[in-house]
Amino acid sequence: MVLDMLKGKIHRATVTQAEVDYVGSITIDRDLMDAAGILEYERVQVADVERGTRLETYVIAGEPASGVICLNGAAAQLVDVGDKVIIMAYAQMTPEELQTTLRQLKEEHRGYVAKGLSLNMARGKPSAQQLDLSMPLLDAASAASDLHALD
Repeated sequence: MVLDMLKGKIHRATVTQAEVDYVGSITIDRDLMDAAGILEYERVQVADVERGTRLETYVIAGEPASGVICLNGAAAQLVDVGDKVIIMAYAQMTPEELQTTLRQLKEEHRGYVAKGLSLNMARGKPSAQQLDLSMPLLDAASAASDLHALD
């Protein structure tokens, strides 16, 4: 038996370009590809968070550190610039290969934990300074506010 397993993922990337007049594919910043373990010309699945659409295409490496996420060709019609997408690559593994990979990843994880790193991977969490700045603005438009429409 062979299992299809998620092997690399770029979560909630922002689409920076959509080029209909190009022959297929998705162009991804090389640095993002490397970090996610996604290879050039590898087949990927792309899920658009805003639209709920999914598509399959292949990857073209973009300029490193550019942040580019560009859907090309027909796929460009399924996204808008600014959409959040999830890009997923899969690998076929036997159960034995999966167990070996799992053991290796757990060992790697234990090594990171042993370093005692304090990493906060929360996204979109506002800092105390941002909250101090925005709370008075939110309070101004509360239900108790005396705000009226001009018409």
